[in-house]
Amino acid sequence: MTSKPTIFDEVREGMIPAHIYNDREIFELEKKNLFSRAWLFVAHESEIPQPGDYVVRKVLNDSFIVVRDEKGEIKAHFNMCLHRGMQVCRAEMGNASHFRCPYHGWSYRNDGRIVGLPFHQEAYGGEAGFSRKGATLLPAPSLDSYNGMIFISMDPDAPPLAEYLGDFAFYLDYYTKQSTSGIELRGPQRWLVNANWKIGAENFAGDMYHTPQTHTSVVEIGLFREPKAEKRKDGNTYWAGNGGGTTYKLPEGDLDERLRYVGYPDEMIERMKQVWSQDQLDVIGKNGFMISAASAFPNMSLVHNWPKVEDGDDVLPFISIRTWQPVSENETEILSWFAVDANAPEEFKELSYKAYLMCFGSTGMFEQDDVENWVSLTNTAKGSMARRLLLNGRMGMLKDGSPVVAPLTPNEFAGPGEAHVGYGEYNQRHLLNRWADYLENEVSEGSVRPVVVGAQPAEGDAEMQAPSTEREVSA
Repeated sequence: MTSKPTIFDEVREGMIPAHIYNDREIFELEKKNLFSRAWLFVAHESEIPQPGDYVVRKVLNDSFIVVRDEKGEIKAHFNMCLHRGMQVCRAEMGNASHFRCPYHGWSYRNDGRIVGLPFHQEAYGGEAGFSRKGATLLPAPSLDSYNGMIFISMDPDAPPLAEYLGDFAFYLDYYTKQSTSGIELRGPQRWLVNANWKIGAENFAGDMYHTPQTHTSVVEIGLFREPKAEKRKDGNTYWAGNGGGTTYKLPEGDLDERLRYVGYPDEMIERMKQVWSQDQLDVIGKNGFMISAASAFPNMSLVHNWPKVEDGDDVLPFISIRTWQPVSENETEILSWFAVDANAPEEFKELSYKAYLMCFGSTGMFEQDDVENWVSLTNTAKGSMARRLLLNGRMGMLKDGSPVVAPLTPNEFAGPGEAHVGYGEYNQRHLLNRWADYLENEVSEGSVRPVVVGAQPAEGDAEMQAPSTEREVSA
């Protein structure tokens, strides 16, 4: 006798149980086994350029203060006072040398160390009752960055971020390193959609197939130079390391001509040549593929496109970074940033921002098209009939599991990973296979231990310093 296949077995076969897009038990398992261990993008260093600059960001239900401390080091503090658990910082962004809890007045330096405890002697008997030495706001279990992009993992034993990203970092450079100065961000815009978080991540990872149907009107009104949305099938989808994405096929030409075709001025092209590897340049100049949408597992997506922003045939590229922040099994908060090379001309920055708002801002034309689909899918997935349906996610795969189209050779595509020209759901399967691996791999009970605050300090802990008055003490 053979055992009944699990939903994870079915996912690995490319047959997707429809109810995974609106299922409370699945969502609880995602919180426990996936979002407790994966690396999650929370901010970019350009958002906190000066000492004391901070933003407050969430990982599911956990709020973190992402701050650049007085020494210029980036920290992420759990936004909860050590005393009675009040949020220490209630502003979404700002600059502060200290954070003071509004409930009982405990205060902390921006590096997390406690410095102020009202009536310390009378209430606690001083250091004998509550030792301030070594007591800090609870730090994020793991913190790491890549090209200025700050990630948090709730797993204290998480692998280094570069190892987690793997070869996807090769593609991430196109979006986040167009010069030695890196990128700067505007935003984020934030909005809620009544859709499951996985749908958007899959869509950005590799769904070129929806473009001719969902986005036909965007092409018909002349927003893009290409006359037909079907041109998407001439590009490829790639998966490498812990992420994947899509590309457009560019017209014939050399590297400079192809980058000019999507709207980059010569001065930006020259800087790209200085920071990208030869293989990265060859993907565009030799192979003729331009990166477009992509997703890094589990919930960060990126998009690069080049619409017309003014009258005429000229186009201008924009880059956007977003996260799909799960709220529940059927609600997602989208955080969307506009990203641009910090060294780009000011006129380019402004027109690129206009292009972003027009396409993928909260009211963007692409955004409205996509969300309508995602909300409908999520609503349909909540009923009893959805539990009887296996969605066919095998596009690009023959019955024996072999690909419809052979992968591109290194001579055809200089990037790492596996790439296929044309329509296929290769990337969606990769993403859901990773999802299945995490959900099946249970987090062991007792792996998270409580932190005791106010205990006697370890030897070598630095003495507390008096609060600085160089900036506002509270936020």
